Amino acid sequence: MSNVIFFFSVLGVFNGILLCLYLFLFAKEKSLSQYLLAALILALSIRIGKSIILYFDRDVHKLVLQVGLSACLFIGPFLYYYFRSVLDQIKEIPTNWKRSLWSLLGAIIIIGTLRPYHQDPDFWNRYVVHSIYIVWFICVCASGYVLIPKLLQSLKLEKKLSPLEKWLSAIYAGNVIIAAAFFLAIFGFPWAYYITGPLVFSFFLYVLAFGYFNNKWFEQAPKQANGKYLNKKIDQAEAAILLKNLDQLILEEKIFTNPGLKLKMLADQLDIPPHQLSQLLNNNLGKGFKPFINEHRIKEACKLIATEHQLSLEGIGYEVGFRSKSTFFTTFKKLMHLTPAQYQEQLSVEH
Repeated sequence: MSNVIFFFSVLGVFNGILLCLYLFLFAKEKSLSQYLLAALILALSIRIGKSIILYFDRDVHKLVLQVGLSACLFIGPFLYYYFRSVLDQIKEIPTNWKRSLWSLLGAIIIIGTLRPYHQDPDFWNRYVVHSIYIVWFICVCASGYVLIPKLLQSLKLEKKLSPLEKWLSAIYAGNVIIAAAFFLAIFGFPWAYYITGPLVFSFFLYVLAFGYFNNKWFEQAPKQANGKYLNKKIDQAEAAILLKNLDQLILEEKIFTNPGLKLKMLADQLDIPPHQLSQLLNNNLGKGFKPFINEHRIKEACKLIATEHQLSLEGIGYEVGFRSKSTFFTTFKKLMHLTPAQYQEQLSVEH
C-alpha cells in the first residue's frame, strides 16, 4: 500500500513541476495570471515533495526540509494574487504585490541563513512553521473573500457558473483541501499531513491539467462570432435605434453599476445577440465592451467625487461598479490621467 501511495504522490509532484515549466516557458499565451498559476503549482510541488520525502525517508538532509517549508510560505500569496489577477483583470503585477513577495523572500532567506533548520529545528517547528501556516491560512481566507461573492452573484443572476468560474472554483477547492490536510497535522493528525495532502495534490493537478489543455476552464479571450456574422454590417438605421436604447440603459438605469455586468447580460437587456452588441460597440463606437463600461463607470465616479462628499473614494469605486479599490484606482488614472485623490484635490482648488 505504501508503495502505491508513494508512486501516485511522486507522480503528482513530477507532473506538477512539468506543468509549471510548461506554463512558464512554452505556453503560447503569456499573462500575469498564468505566471502566478505556474508559481502556485511550483510552490505546492516543492512543499508536497518535501512531505513525501520525509514520510518515506526520516533521515533526509535537513536542507530539503528547510527548502520545502520555505516554499510553503508562498503558496497562500500566489493563490490570492492569482485570483485577484483573474477577477480584476490585472495585466501587470502591482508594486505592493512585488513588495510583499520580496519581503517574504527576504525574511525567509534571512531566517534560513542566520538560524538554518539543521542547527535549530525547534525554532523552526515552534515559530517559523506556525508563522508560515498563519500566512497560508490568511491568504486562503482572503482568496475565498474575493472569489465566493463572485460565485454567489453569478448563481443569483445567471443561475449557473461560467466556465472560468468553474475553473477558479476547482483551484480554490483543491487548495482548501490541501491546506486543511496540512493544518490538521498541527492538531496531531500526521496521516493527513503526509498522505492526504500529497494524494489530493496529485488529483488536483490532473484536474488542472485537464481543464487547461482542453480549454474548458482556463481563462481565454472571448471567442469570435460564427463566420456568417463576421462580415455582416449592422444597418445604419438599426444601429441608431440600438445606440439610443443603449444610451437609455447607461444614462437612465445606470446598468454599468452592476459589478457582475457581462456582455451577454447587456445584450439581453437590448434584446439582441451578444455578437451583435459587440459588433455595435466596435464598429459604431470604436471600443470593446469592457472599455465602454469602464468609461461610464469613471464618468459616474467623477460626478460622485464632486457631489457625494460623504462617500470615501473607495466607496465611490464600489458604488459605480468596480469590484476592488485597486481596479478602480488603476482604471481612473488610466482614463483621467489623475488618481481619484488628485482629481478630488483639483476640484477643491477650482472651487
